[in-house]
Amino acid sequence: MAMWGGHGAGGWTSSATSMGPNARRGLDGWNDDDLGKVYDSAVVSRLGPYLRPFKWRVFVALIGVIGFSLTSTVQPLLIGFAVDDALRGDLEGLSRMVFGLVALVATSWGFQYLQLTQTGYIGHRILLRLRTQMFDHIQKLSLSFIDRHEVGRIMSRVTSDVTALQELLTTGSMTVLSDFMVLFIVVALLIERDVELALVTFASVPILVAVMIVWQRKAREAFVQVRQTISTVNATLNENVSGVRVIQSLSREGENARRFDVINQENLRANVSAGRLSAAVLPIVEGVVAMSTGLVLVVGGLRVAEGQLTVGVVTAFVLYISRFFDPVRDLVLQYTAIQRAMAGGQRIIEVLDTKPEVVDRVDPRVFAVDGRVDFDDVSFAYVEGRPVLQHIDLHVEAGETIAFVGQTGAGKSTMTNLIGRYYDVTSGAIRIDGVDVRDMKLSELHRQMGVVLQDPFLFSGSIRDNIRYGRLDATDAEVEETARLVGADGFIRRLPQGYDTQLAERAHNLSVGQRQLISFARALLADPRILVLDEATANVDTQTEVIIQSALREMLKGRTSFVIAHRLSTIRDATRIVVLERGHIIEQGNHAELLALDGQYARLYRMAYAASGDAGVITDDMPLEDAAPGTVEVPASS
Repeated sequence: MAMWGGHGAGGWTSSATSMGPNARRGLDGWNDDDLGKVYDSAVVSRLGPYLRPFKWRVFVALIGVIGFSLTSTVQPLLIGFAVDDALRGDLEGLSRMVFGLVALVATSWGFQYLQLTQTGYIGHRILLRLRTQMFDHIQKLSLSFIDRHEVGRIMSRVTSDVTALQELLTTGSMTVLSDFMVLFIVVALLIERDVELALVTFASVPILVAVMIVWQRKAREAFVQVRQTISTVNATLNENVSGVRVIQSLSREGENARRFDVINQENLRANVSAGRLSAAVLPIVEGVVAMSTGLVLVVGGLRVAEGQLTVGVVTAFVLYISRFFDPVRDLVLQYTAIQRAMAGGQRIIEVLDTKPEVVDRVDPRVFAVDGRVDFDDVSFAYVEGRPVLQHIDLHVEAGETIAFVGQTGAGKSTMTNLIGRYYDVTSGAIRIDGVDVRDMKLSELHRQMGVVLQDPFLFSGSIRDNIRYGRLDATDAEVEETARLVGADGFIRRLPQGYDTQLAERAHNLSVGQRQLISFARALLADPRILVLDEATANVDTQTEVIIQSALREMLKGRTSFVIAHRLSTIRDATRIVVLERGHIIEQGNHAELLALDGQYARLYRMAYAASGDAGVITDDMPLEDAAPGTVEVPASS
């Protein structure tokens, strides 16, 4: 979405004040606001596999719908007969009608129970299958898909859209079927009882249909606007909660509250407008029902007085009027719900039909990785025509530690992403032990790699579970030994529950350094042959870095490692330092060799000394690139 203000600092979406058609589609091409068709063959054709396992339950539910429609619709007819029997003094006939009515009501309840239990069973299991299938599918999609789509929009498809489709498959479709059956039965019974009075009953139908068509058009616009405004409210609320530290540090509370009030007022107006339309439809329907009832009473009363009809027939007609208009009203109101479900189904299909851009080949290679990595004339672009890497040739022997240095956007993180085949190269090839990574089984390739990021992501659960995350068969003793090796055991044991301490969301109950040490332990326990450290020490203090440096010596031992870092202490001991600039390798060698070369690396090193103001106090934890303007590091997509 286009944003006004700062991301995470209380910005707001442009759709907050612009509700035109262009505001309905996100930059990723997904449309979350428009309602769909009443009937979408593409969606309906995809529903068969989900209903097929429940075909007998669907059949039983249909029996319930048919039985309920018949038994509930015949009841007014028996009431009419009972009235005539009572007026004639036929107590025996009246008793039969009363017992018959009670039996019909009980049978109707039984059929309705049958319908609701079966549709509920089917619906919840379809919901389970759809959400599980979407979750599995999204996990397998390439990172480029996640790059293009907002997390909130993906979550909306797994939650709201699946629920809307589930309602259509069960209660919604059955309600529509029941309404049509009731309407057909009522029309048939009214015509059978008396054609003239039936036509009088139907006389007000065109009025209702015309009113409801006009209402539906206005309601469609109103409900779409409600969806848009509440989406904006939720997005802004999420943004402000996520960015609350920035908001408070810049004293933006008042301004953000003012902006949120504007957005909230838009949502209020949209909901009030939709509420008025919803409130208006019921009095209109009741008015039409009253008009029809009045006409039936007048015409029927005159004919009763003339001896052409009985009171029981008129009574049955009056009772059938509400039975007739209820399904008409329900079908009109279901119209929008069906559109919403069809749109939800289309969006679900859109996700399920999205193919991963990075997939295994037909017969992928699986082998024990030693750790040699070769970049052979590699070029890559996230966006066509805008290359990030150009003609990279780099050959790394097993066990080497390679440090990448360069300004923002030079392609350092991209290099490591390509090794793990999170993206496919545009041209050239990356080989591990002589095998193109595109020929390797993805799951095996990732199992042979360990990645530690600048902002370590820890999952909900215990510390023990997080360390064991990449190797579920590890014993408690192995978990604790690994934590000891990286220097995390001490602080973990000081926690109230030790290794069983439950982590809060994103592990905010731990310090940044503690989270980083746990992520090191997680990577080390998985025992990868290739290790990637992407700014793994950027957010820690000097004291924590001393602990991490000790952990790094243990982690890098015997592994092929790629390190992206600012600080000299992290990179000066690397086997080789590779200097990148605008997607090209311009220098490579060890620390001493690059200083002797007196090129870009030496210039950055000297600028780091100059920035200290005194060469005698330069320290290894000084950010090497911070000496030069415009070289602040960017996230892993750089």
